[in-house]
Amino acid sequence: MSAIIEDLIARKIFNSRGEETIEVDVITTSGFGRASAPAGKSRGKAEVAYYPQGGVDQAVKKVEELIAPELAGLNSDFQEEIDSTLHEIDGTTNFKLLGGNTAFAVSVANAEAAANSHGLLLFQFLGGNTANTLPFPLGNTISGGRHARGKAPDIQEYLALPHGAETFMEAATANDQIHKKIGEVLKKKDKLFSGGKSSEGAWIANIGNFDAFEVISKACEEVGNELDFECGFGIDVAASSLWKEKEKKYFYPRDGKKRDSGEQLDFLLDLIEKYHLAYVEDPFHEEDFDSFAKLTKKAKPCLICGDDLFTTNNERLNHGIKISAANAIIIKVNQIGTLTDALETIENAQRHGYTTVMSHRSGDTCDWHIAQLAVAFKCPLIKTGVVEGARIAKINELLRIEHFLGNRSKMADLGLI
Repeated sequence: MSAIIEDLIARKIFNSRGEETIEVDVITTSGFGRASAPAGKSRGKAEVAYYPQGGVDQAVKKVEELIAPELAGLNSDFQEEIDSTLHEIDGTTNFKLLGGNTAFAVSVANAEAAANSHGLLLFQFLGGNTANTLPFPLGNTISGGRHARGKAPDIQEYLALPHGAETFMEAATANDQIHKKIGEVLKKKDKLFSGGKSSEGAWIANIGNFDAFEVISKACEEVGNELDFECGFGIDVAASSLWKEKEKKYFYPRDGKKRDSGEQLDFLLDLIEKYHLAYVEDPFHEEDFDSFAKLTKKAKPCLICGDDLFTTNNERLNHGIKISAANAIIIKVNQIGTLTDALETIENAQRHGYTTVMSHRSGDTCDWHIAQLAVAFKCPLIKTGVVEGARIAKINELLRIEHFLGNRSKMADLGLI
């Protein structure tokens, strides 16, 4: 079937926080693709520019006036050519003219249109016959830091990881039950707890950092015993948001503690040992590659993951590889702009033994493509919440993929855990 691009249509929609974002349709001679862009609350300094000057309205205009005329007539099958053309139209190193979210929506919608033109699901089109491995869901259960409102823990996310599950359905069920148990415990611990949730669907409660550790640890243990497989957990420290550059210290206002880099290292090592953490994301600020390397060397077995550290950027990843900073990397395609750019980073990470974690953004839409991309690109983990509509969209898509694959489906090998 022909996959020649006939037209692109862009519009303004809203994400899960009620913020404006862009959605793009790509229409080929025999197929159709649609994708919308998410937005992070805490963003790495090295991320590409989200939108051109003028915001989403200007982004929509750029699609109509600059991108559509250039892509019309091209074959959507050739993703690298499409993404290269986006870079050529933009002409900057960080998508300042078009916007990284604009490029992202066009790039993913194009891949979907190409797959649709050939009667294939996206993961089949991009990953081929060997794409049959499901990722484990890494789900936010308690929100703190910039993701919370009012009194909450300083640590941004407390993440359930049911790494003993044998199917994605089992894993998703475990995360859901852990989330529910935590809500029940929080009602008892905090008499004023109103059931409030963050934009990711995680609980927001007036509890301290260590109380949150105890709550999630107990919930994971109980659910693991009930379901008869191991349910671990991890954290996203989002340390860049705690770092005070002038003082060269991490400030934990809830505990009234300030820690320099050495004290932060010791603090994290103690947490990993005490709670048997399976995963620690952004434990240091986004330029502290050396401390990432020290923690990675000492914290075993545990995934030490870089998000703001790498921002899905292959050059930053290469620096991390040289000094063994982290052993896992968050993949957010809109941090770098296009599927081709993201895939370059993914393949480099996987060649060097890094666990790749396909991830949502805190302000997301019901777009389900990262579920398909996680399978296509063989990412062992997907970070996509537990509840809330934008997260459920991804989880349900993975359940559909598991059902579609039937006996051919298997869960990923997490290796280090």
